[in-house]
Amino acid sequence: MNEAVPDGGSDLYRKSKFFDIIGEEYIEKAFQYAHEADPEALLFYNDYNTESASKRERIYQLIRKLKEKGVPIHGVGLQGHWSLYEPTAAELETSIARFAELGLQVQITELDVSVYAKEHERRERRPTDTDTFTPEMEARQAAHYQMLFEVFRKHKDKISSVTFWNLSDKASWLDNFPVQGRKDYPLLFDQNNQPKKAFHAVTRF
Repeated sequence: MNEAVPDGGSDLYRKSKFFDIIGEEYIEKAFQYAHEADPEALLFYNDYNTESASKRERIYQLIRKLKEKGVPIHGVGLQGHWSLYEPTAAELETSIARFAELGLQVQITELDVSVYAKEHERRERRPTDTDTFTPEMEARQAAHYQMLFEVFRKHKDKISSVTFWNLSDKASWLDNFPVQGRKDYPLLFDQNNQPKKAFHAVTRF
């Protein structure tokens, strides 16, 4: 189950077609039917902006309701679509600890670190938008990845997996989002599939 909680406001459920047609129970039914189809599969709820205090708490309440109803759910995925500017170590640790309280596996999913400030809405390219991967960006990205993995290792008793959203900067969904035609450099390997400073920051500890 993916991204069922809205970013802002106080609503627990995103107003999707599933919600409009079935109501809030569509989420528990999805888990139930998946479990019946494969009783051995581990089932996760996955979402982004889990470091936002408001959204974190609403996701927590949603998952707690599922568990109280006996819905088969085994973990929560914290989407790592982050940037050089977010999250802080404290925000990340709070989220990991909060969801681990539910007795679930915590996984870091879809990990990449944009070199640009996070934006959530598509927009046209501006004259001030550049797409050069500067030495400053490279250094800041390496430091941010290092911080992230220090937190992951600190909480290795709670985190069962870390997965990336692609392998190298040769291709990324961020190349065209939110700015069409702008190149991003969010991963551990460069456009020639060679390790970046960020790779060494993650693997040498």
